[in-house]
This record gives sequence, C-alpha cells and structure tokens, in this order.
Amino acid sequence: MAYDDRRRHRKVCSFCLEKVEHIDYKEVSRLRRYLSDRAKILPRRMTGTCAVHQRALTVALKRARHMALLPFTAEVR
Repeated sequence: MAYDDRRRHRKVCSFCLEKVEHIDYKEVSRLRRYLSDRAKILPRRMTGTCAVHQRALTVALKRARHMALLPFTAEVR
C-alpha cells in the first residue's frame, strides 16, 4: 500500500471553526458528542479539538456532571 493511501485528513477543532470563545456547560447536546458510550471524556486525538478548547471542554463537562445534566458513568444493567 502506498503512503498516499494511508494519509488521514487532519481533524479540525469545531470550536475554532465556529469561533466559540466560551463553552457553556448548559449546552448538553453539544457536550454529549465529546463523551464516550461509557460517559468518559474523549481525548483530543479522537475529537480533534485544540488544547485550549479541550481544557475548556473538560471544565464544562465536569460542571454539567456536577449539576446533574450529564451522567458520571454509563448505566450498568
């Protein structure tokens, strides 16, 4: 397989594209995209967010969890 076939497109921070300055913890639908099925915060290499927005995203997710807007863990049956 040639090298050109294996190239991946670089992931771009969606917050930078939309010029978001503040990530609000009350936007649960947006924050839920950055959680795994086990309700763990997804790393930058999977989501493509930049370092600045990843730190703000982590704070917003933790605040939403504390306010009971998002779960701390997945539901276990």
